[in-house]
Amino acid sequence: MKFDYTLDFEQIDFCAQPELYRIGRGEQGVLSVEPYKSEILPHWRFRTPEIARKSAAEIYDLFLRYKTADDFVGMDMARKFLQMGWTRSLRYFNHKSGKKYVGPVPTERKGQSGAWGREVAPFERNPEKLECARIFKEYLDTLKADPEYLASVERHQETSEQPSREKKKPSGKGKNQGAESQA
Repeated sequence: MKFDYTLDFEQIDFCAQPELYRIGRGEQGVLSVEPYKSEILPHWRFRTPEIARKSAAEIYDLFLRYKTADDFVGMDMARKFLQMGWTRSLRYFNHKSGKKYVGPVPTERKGQSGAWGREVAPFERNPEKLECARIFKEYLDTLKADPEYLASVERHQETSEQPSREKKKPSGKGKNQGAESQA
């Protein structure tokens, strides 16, 4: 289910209203969902492998704390920060500046991801950032294999992310469910 960017993130406490949270794809919403963003973001760093190791361990410890509290949104937000550590470290491994594309984002595309006609920036490899990425990926893989986390994902999707809550009609099983409303 898509992440719902139409919510009033300044006003919603997702700890108090977890049913409003949508998992989305990848890291969607990682810098929007409170109070988790404010709790996890100060720990998110990847300048060096030592810093990345400390950061990933601290974020994973937060995941375990959220898991103990049966706080799915916190668990998933910890996952998103570990995933973001992995993907951003890889970007800085490939592009020393962290900029994936050459030139400014077209005005009408600000706030959206993608190349939008820009060429990919030249690769300038930074092996230290590859080690940072490996560290975050190891913690991410451990989290994503956690049986309690996986069960919580399923439970959240069944209780909070049903198509009927999104005013979509079910169209069958699998990937095509709700496809007519996305056309």
